[in-house]
Amino acid sequence: MREVLVDIERWRRQGKRVALARLVDLEGSGPRLPGAAMAISDDGEVAGSVSGGCVEGAVVAEALDVLAGDGPGRLVTFGYSDDEAFAVGLTCGGTMHLFVERLDW
Repeated sequence: MREVLVDIERWRRQGKRVALARLVDLEGSGPRLPGAAMAISDDGEVAGSVSGGCVEGAVVAEALDVLAGDGPGRLVTFGYSDDEAFAVGLTCGGTMHLFVERLDW
């Protein structure tokens, strides 16, 4: 989380809306541990990582959707079995559960 705080503060000063995605649970193997965080500004800038690249694009899309709506945050799940992950060239399998929420100043 600390790795994204500088960017979040800069975006706040610039008047940008920001979403935060946090890895809250991991089943099986994964590149990052629960607690990993990624911040996404409303113009698509990204700070941090929740998966080391495996699903970052999908997380950005979820975050931008959260920023576009008026609702609360949401729990999203991404997962592959170890065999499926290897078949498509990912470094890990497992299932990641992330909470994506809008930060309100």
